[in-house]
Amino acid sequence: MKVKKPTEQEINETGSWGTWGKEPSEFPWYYDDKETCYILEGEATVTDNDGNQISFGPGDMVEFERGLECTWKINKTIKKKYKFG
Repeated sequence: MKVKKPTEQEINETGSWGTWGKEPSEFPWYYDDKETCYILEGEATVTDNDGNQISFGPGDMVEFERGLECTWKINKTIKKKYKFG
């Protein structure tokens, strides 16, 4: 799990990515494949099974590695662009 501020080029590349959104909630998740997300709105915290935690919000780019088991806690309705692989 990594969070960073993307470059302008990286932001432009998200134009063709899928979009996903969800209201405040908490749920377990498993990543079958690597996922890269660009956060458009909202705030969330993700905790892996070892207790490592990341928090992110608008303007952040987040990477989740393949095989990651974690718990999502959405604090403020989230909307993100995403791609797999």
